Amino acid sequence: MVAKTIPVDPFDLIIIGATGDLARRKILPGLFRRMCAGQMPETAKVIGASRGDLDDAGFRDFVKDALKEFAGDTAKDAKSVAQFLEMLEYVSLDVFGDTGWKELKSKLRPDTIHAVYFSVGPSLFGEIARKLSGHGITDEHSRIVVEKPFGHDLETAKALNTELRACFDEHQIYRIDHYLGKETVQNLMAVRFGNALFEPLWNAQHVDHVQITVAETVSVEGRGGYYDKSGAMRDMVQNHLMQLLCLSAMEPPSKYGADAVRDEKLKVIRALEPVAPSEVVRGQYSAGRDMASYLEHAEDPDSKTESFIAMKVKVANWRWASTPFYLRTGKRLRGRMSEIAIVFKDPPHSIFEGDFNRKGNVLVIRLQPDEGITMRVTIKEPGPGGMRLTEVPLDMSFADALGDQVSVMPDAYERLIMDVIRGDQTLFMRGDEVEAAWAWVDPIIEAWQDAGSRPVPYDPGGSGPDDSLMLLHKDGRRWREIKS
Repeated sequence: MVAKTIPVDPFDLIIIGATGDLARRKILPGLFRRMCAGQMPETAKVIGASRGDLDDAGFRDFVKDALKEFAGDTAKDAKSVAQFLEMLEYVSLDVFGDTGWKELKSKLRPDTIHAVYFSVGPSLFGEIARKLSGHGITDEHSRIVVEKPFGHDLETAKALNTELRACFDEHQIYRIDHYLGKETVQNLMAVRFGNALFEPLWNAQHVDHVQITVAETVSVEGRGGYYDKSGAMRDMVQNHLMQLLCLSAMEPPSKYGADAVRDEKLKVIRALEPVAPSEVVRGQYSAGRDMASYLEHAEDPDSKTESFIAMKVKVANWRWASTPFYLRTGKRLRGRMSEIAIVFKDPPHSIFEGDFNRKGNVLVIRLQPDEGITMRVTIKEPGPGGMRLTEVPLDMSFADALGDQVSVMPDAYERLIMDVIRGDQTLFMRGDEVEAAWAWVDPIIEAWQDAGSRPVPYDPGGSGPDDSLMLLHKDGRRWREIKS
């Protein structure tokens, strides 16, 4: 069975920074796959804009090469590729000058949806917004998409919001976090709010703790200069892990709609307690076999930037009082893994004798790899010989459960771009949500800077610093294994 695809309305999408890495790897191949799936109307137009001195033909050659490299088997269909290339146009644009803006406006059609993707660094967001508005390219019905990082701290995030809101209303601004476009992240809401089984148990009375892990095997090689100015806290915790935390902890919204969902997420962020220094572990990967250290990749032998962070977080509300959330993310770890694990409490009394080592029921929402949902339960071992108990998983891999639908399942960028065209902001961050996240994160970073503390070195290919293990051990708990 193949999922039904509903086409969006005709649109003109401008991609500023269209020859950059993000556009080449994600945006353009994603649009091509949406066209192949029948979701893009034949009249859709994609207008590339960048500093490069290209014409339409040159841009189409660039996109054709990008599709070959990043669009998978769908790019083998020459007819589909040709059809997509016909949708493309190009404008050479000077962000800080006037070159190209008049031509860009002339390419837009009336009576279609107009959207602009800022596939550039955040330092250019304000200037681009002013140019779009000043040249009359956008109006009150236009939409803009901006990438992370959205600010470096609360002050810069507020300044960036102010710049964008000077030209656009909040309902026109789509702050994209690709984690929210992942199928399993949305399934978290479906599991919680679409089943009577889980939501009554989703609270401090029944949940012992929650673990959120985003582990990566890659290093920061090739982008050490950028990463060293952010670190794991700014690059991952403030946005990706914060969003997963919000979706795990939020109250049921009144409906599945943009403001209803984002109102509840904002309440979670505002309910977060300040984090004590003893509840945070920072790490920095050392050199390993045929692998340089973080300090070498950052090209700064005195860098105090963390490539790993683990922390214990508390949500101060009735639902989650006394239930800790443990967050963990890092580079150069044993395996690539992103998951949310809801660890339920043991029954208050066991009727079974023996030395069975109960591990508790765990609901695991896997984001990557092998997206799916697993529930670990206790059963009796088959065969005679008395009541012998064992742990088994009830495993729903999307690939197994949904079959052919998985092969056509859009990736995060595909889904989110189509949401922009539909005008659905549910999976995008609101300005006050971003600022609230920075307001919570900033004091933690400031405390590190004031103390002048260095991250703890850890060996690549493991699960992070030993100190992160102690973060849970002192509470009588342990991290879930990061598998290679």
